[in-house]
Amino acid sequence: MAGKEEVKHIEECSISNAMGTWVFSVLGALVAIPVGIKRKSLAPLVFFGTTGTMLDIIMGISACEREHAERQAQLLEAQNSATESTDVVLTE
Repeated sequence: MAGKEEVKHIEECSISNAMGTWVFSVLGALVAIPVGIKRKSLAPLVFFGTTGTMLDIIMGISACEREHAERQAQLLEAQNSATESTDVVLTE
């Protein structure tokens, strides 16, 4: 059951970060439109649009990995403190 909760949490993290990281995509489009009009080309839109989207994806994945690492560290710390408390009880 704990495995299902872990998968569910990772999915929620990925979805929330994917929905929350649209800033670079919008900035890329806002920069690309005037540049594209000036150059009379769609190349800046393709370049800045895809670069912004990739930055959004990378930022979202990094945030998920950071949250997962923090959660694992907390679980390990809780496990170590539980082990230490049982060792203290056994030695007394």
